[in-house]
Amino acid sequence: MVGILVHGGNHFIVRGVLPNRDMALALVRHWSLIQIGQETPLSLQQWQIVTREFRENLEWAVVVPGEGDISAAVQLLLRELADRGITIHELSGDASSEGSPGPSCFLA
Repeated sequence: MVGILVHGGNHFIVRGVLPNRDMALALVRHWSLIQIGQETPLSLQQWQIVTREFRENLEWAVVVPGEGDISAAVQLLLRELADRGITIHELSGDASSEGSPGPSCFLA
């Protein structure tokens, strides 16, 4: 299973199941900081960033607010996913706060 995790102006194509809110926030925190020599925590090892994937294979999407705007290309991809019937899970708050889940769909 492959999906997209969007964090502000950054995004990750991720192999793994749809993460719950806490895991999505933990993944964003972990992958947004350069940590030379740091091992991935055991709780996050079921997800991996992939560098190449066909957009048709994306099965889930999570949007976590962060710095910067979502790029036009990623917005287009999210629209395409929504058109395919994939729910775009949008979280409120950011990776450093404890917000509650936002609307279940990013695009109205």
